[in-house]
Amino acid sequence: MGQVITFLDAHCECTEGWLEPLLARIVLDRKTVVCPIIDVISDETFEYVTASDQTWGGFNWKLNFRWYRVPAREMQRRNHDRTAPLRTPTMAGGLFSIDRDYFYEIGSYDEGMDIWGGENLEMSFRIWQCGGILEIAPCSHVGHVFRDKSPYTFPGGVANIVLKNAARVAEVWLDEWKEFYYQMSPGARKASAGDVSERKELRERLKCKSFRWYLENIYPESQMPLDYYFLGEIRNVETGNCLDTMGRKSNEKIGSSYCHGLGGNQVFAYTKRHQVMSDDNCLDASNALGPVNLVRCHGMGGNQEWVYDEEDKTIKHVNSGNCLTRPTQDDPSTPLLRPCKYTKGQQWLMQSKFKWQAQHDNRISDDR
Repeated sequence: MGQVITFLDAHCECTEGWLEPLLARIVLDRKTVVCPIIDVISDETFEYVTASDQTWGGFNWKLNFRWYRVPAREMQRRNHDRTAPLRTPTMAGGLFSIDRDYFYEIGSYDEGMDIWGGENLEMSFRIWQCGGILEIAPCSHVGHVFRDKSPYTFPGGVANIVLKNAARVAEVWLDEWKEFYYQMSPGARKASAGDVSERKELRERLKCKSFRWYLENIYPESQMPLDYYFLGEIRNVETGNCLDTMGRKSNEKIGSSYCHGLGGNQVFAYTKRHQVMSDDNCLDASNALGPVNLVRCHGMGGNQEWVYDEEDKTIKHVNSGNCLTRPTQDDPSTPLLRPCKYTKGQQWLMQSKFKWQAQHDNRISDDR
């Protein structure tokens, strides 16, 4: 029986020399779990497209797995050697190698999960918090057919299954951040996580570290609220309306609407990097007079750097020197960027502390 288990989805194509880089890392440390770079195979033409070696695995406020650009910090740790193994906060799942004994020592898979979704984040958190290392080996490439729709059937609906699995992750591994997750994804609280007592006992038995430790040491670039001044709704003094993503995607305009107090699209973080952030998108203005768009956060200031003045209540765009301004009557749902005149239309309140932050405010601000 082999000493290493390698998981691959059925719809994969392995390139020459794909396995050796994975095994080589496990030989050096049996607690290292290694993933290949996942190349793209078209589901229509089977064309093979090499993926970037400059991305790693992360996740957003709703615990959806995402690929993000590798930060400078990790590049420096690797001495800018793009062939060196990359320490990744999370894995995509389905393609990795692990020492067989170690796989069972740390709890294999959570058998309380159903069908699809969430298992990759659960295993990623477990590996890091319980003393392991999760890597991507840039010299290992495996192609994967990415389909435009799921081939699986989900009894009770896909949302229920995925949310149940995510709720299990939150209950066992996220500590106080599970309450933040439930505020961002209310459906997950309604989707019963089921009995997680065995997984909590596993975590205790393995003496695993906290989710705060994970965010501070493994994934300080995470969008999860940790390093920030404020989390909650941002309300305009003159209109009484709140900034609102309106459910829009990256590279679309920020919106404004009636303050509903229900969180979701009206929850913004004002971070210590001077970002105004909603999930993994930040307010961004590439021109002095806007528009103000939601753009994937890059953490490097520039067009995404804003300063909130608690006295005059302005949100000033550092690059242009202009201020975030209430919408006009012609377009009442689109905030503007205009020269600062310190009128009520340019005053914004960051006062309504989000319930989750209020419960943990001291702990979060004091620890950083």
